[in-house]
Amino acid sequence: MLVYKAKQEQWKERLKEAFEDNDLVICTETGTPQDPQNVLRVMQRFCEAAKVPKIRFHDLRHTHAFILLSTGLDIVKVSARLGLANPRVTLEIYAHILPSNQDEVAEIFENVMKAKRHKSC
Repeated sequence: MLVYKAKQEQWKERLKEAFEDNDLVICTETGTPQDPQNVLRVMQRFCEAAKVPKIRFHDLRHTHAFILLSTGLDIVKVSARLGLANPRVTLEIYAHILPSNQDEVAEIFENVMKAKRHKSC
């Protein structure tokens, strides 16, 4: 992604005021939005070259979220990364993939209760 961002900076420098800076992730050499069909064609070629199943472009967003959440990253941070204002939306969509930590929670609770029991004796 950094390579593409650097390329955009070159376009901006070359075109000066003629470059339409819309702060897009993917744009044409003049800064305008790419035709979605062109983006999909390139993505499909990448999938074929990598010998991975073809997926919808939006599935990249879900994959990104899944990878972040599977590492245990805080839901609020993942939600912000996805550009969602409310982490509740992220939780509703991705709750099924969050790592289960019920054993850890039970162990913490048990240790707290044991510590409190020893203090009261």
